[in-house]
Amino acid sequence: MITNLHIKNIGIIDEITLDLYEGFNVITGETGAGKTLLVGSLQILAGGRFSKDMIRSGETNSFIEASIFLPNKGFEEDQVIVSREININGKNICKINGRLVTVAELRKFMSNIIDIHSQNDNQSILDRETHIEYLDEYIGKDIFELSTKYKELYERYLKINQDLKSNYGDDMEKRRQLDLLNYQVNEIENASLKEGEEEELEEKRKMYMSSEKIFTSLEEAGESLSDQTIDAINYAIKSMQKIEEFSSDYEEIIQRLKDAYYEIQEASRDISSLSSDLEFDEESQNYVEERLDLIKSLERKYGNNISEVLDYQKKVSQEIYDIQNMEEYINTLKKEKNDLMNKMFELSIEMNFIRIQYAKELSDKINKELSELEMKNAKFIVNVKFDEDKKFTKNGLDEVEFFITTNIGEELKPLVKIASGGEMSRIMLAIKNVLANIDKVPIIIFDEIDTGISGVAANVTGDKMKQISRFHQVICVTHLASIAARGDYNYFVSKEVAYEKTRTTIKRLNEEELLKEIARISTGTVNDTSIKHAYELRKNRTFGICA
Repeated sequence: MITNLHIKNIGIIDEITLDLYEGFNVITGETGAGKTLLVGSLQILAGGRFSKDMIRSGETNSFIEASIFLPNKGFEEDQVIVSREININGKNICKINGRLVTVAELRKFMSNIIDIHSQNDNQSILDRETHIEYLDEYIGKDIFELSTKYKELYERYLKINQDLKSNYGDDMEKRRQLDLLNYQVNEIENASLKEGEEEELEEKRKMYMSSEKIFTSLEEAGESLSDQTIDAINYAIKSMQKIEEFSSDYEEIIQRLKDAYYEIQEASRDISSLSSDLEFDEESQNYVEERLDLIKSLERKYGNNISEVLDYQKKVSQEIYDIQNMEEYINTLKKEKNDLMNKMFELSIEMNFIRIQYAKELSDKINKELSELEMKNAKFIVNVKFDEDKKFTKNGLDEVEFFITTNIGEELKPLVKIASGGEMSRIMLAIKNVLANIDKVPIIIFDEIDTGISGVAANVTGDKMKQISRFHQVICVTHLASIAARGDYNYFVSKEVAYEKTRTTIKRLNEEELLKEIARISTGTVNDTSIKHAYELRKNRTFGICA
């Protein structure tokens, strides 16, 4: 649920902060005060479209931020902060818990969090593709396991279809492709690459590049450690040995001189050996350079290193094999596809049987809701049509569509052809109420969907929203007293002029203030009679009691 909403520079909204709560949150207020801007801000935060005209006059950017309580959703903390800033130059800055995201990522995330409904925006219900999802949500576990198995098969089915389309076309195309692939394989094979070879060659190259320096340095070191140096140390040893009996210190010096004598002898021999082993001939150096150039050329074409180039060779070799054995490969794919289709068809029949059963049950429940919403002549049907031509979709072979007639004697028509906003709002409310306890979206927003209804229908509409709020946080913008009276938390939106500019204000109403507001929107006048009527409405606000 949204616990806090902060809006800045949207229309006549200067800056407001609103605390919201679990249950039924109702927003009322003056005409043109900015009630709908609140819902518009939430639509923007949900990744909706934004017009630069919505930025408050004289400002350069708009900002919306919501703190949303989402327990058990995989975040480190249950409180998630979502924000969107839009600048007058069109730049968007969207964040989820401080992490920058794209508008598309924001929209995808929020689509599972907020469901917004208004007179002219019931897109989820008007989208025929979603009707099967509504039905399957209602069915629940009885279809979940079958649907899961089917979708696994369907993913493989799509992959096989893609592979069958990618069979390299006609014979000429196959030959062209084989020529290219064989050239690539031969080029890599002829290079006889070895793992670790590049590093060894780089070391040799480094040696060749510094050959003159290495040779000179070894020669200088060898000359420094001449026979005269070694003889001098040997003479020093013999001189010290003449007096070693007089002090242990002399013995220690003799030992150190002997160690140095042997170390220098060994080092001199090693330097001499390294000097004689050096081969800096031009032919060897050219070989290293050419070999490295070849390796670099192959890496530019086929991978970042020798290992990746060799992996590419294996991949291309397999592709050559597949093309050369294409007929056998295609036959294998076709057989697997046929097996998959048989299994998917069986699962589709099972799902169809279950959907037909539950479609009747769901239709009956929605019709009952519509009757209570003063649409007694309406007839709603969840139509399930099975595709015998086996045109598989992600949901099987069923096409589910909502049909309705709102008047006796009229034929059933697809729901998408219903024109009346008031009827559409009540139909949506009926569906939402039936699905309230299984709908996974935690926040539902109603923006003046009660326009055009009154009397008993208005009371029942309030009851339905109240019932939905048992399972979701509901935020409702309304102009009906009977709905406002059912609020768990009520807010009043007004506007004021300050410094020659109009700005929106919003406050949470206490019980006394709420009674006056119910009286105002009920009769247009706040007096003892309207207050008494407001009190009666408020007293009977518990779900199921219609005043």
